[in-house]
Amino acid sequence: MVYLLVALGGGLGSAARYGLSRFAVSLWGDSVPYGTLLVNVLGSFLLGIIVEACVDRGLFGIDSRLPLGTGLMGGFTTYSAFSVETMLLVERGAFARAGMYFAGTGVCCLVASMVGLALGRALRQ
Repeated sequence: MVYLLVALGGGLGSAARYGLSRFAVSLWGDSVPYGTLLVNVLGSFLLGIIVEACVDRGLFGIDSRLPLGTGLMGGFTTYSAFSVETMLLVERGAFARAGMYFAGTGVCCLVASMVGLALGRALRQ
């Protein structure tokens, strides 16, 4: 049953990632993979909330860790896409874009995780 819940969460997360990525392309174009950047930042933020408030603090219980964390957020976040897209920008000679994308993703995701963890801690009060 756990595998089914993880798979269901992963499918939902993947569909959400695709929808948000397409939305980002419609807003900002595809010269930089903004959709992946947006998904990674949002995913880091949401996983921070899930880990701190929902799982470790018992809001939903420990049994939610796999469907929400591994399933939903694992399907949603896209670090594998991030690394491939960064390398494709490098291969195309877009070094400034690749560097900006690489650094922006790292910094934004760390900040989003920090804020998500803080918000998760605040929710348990």
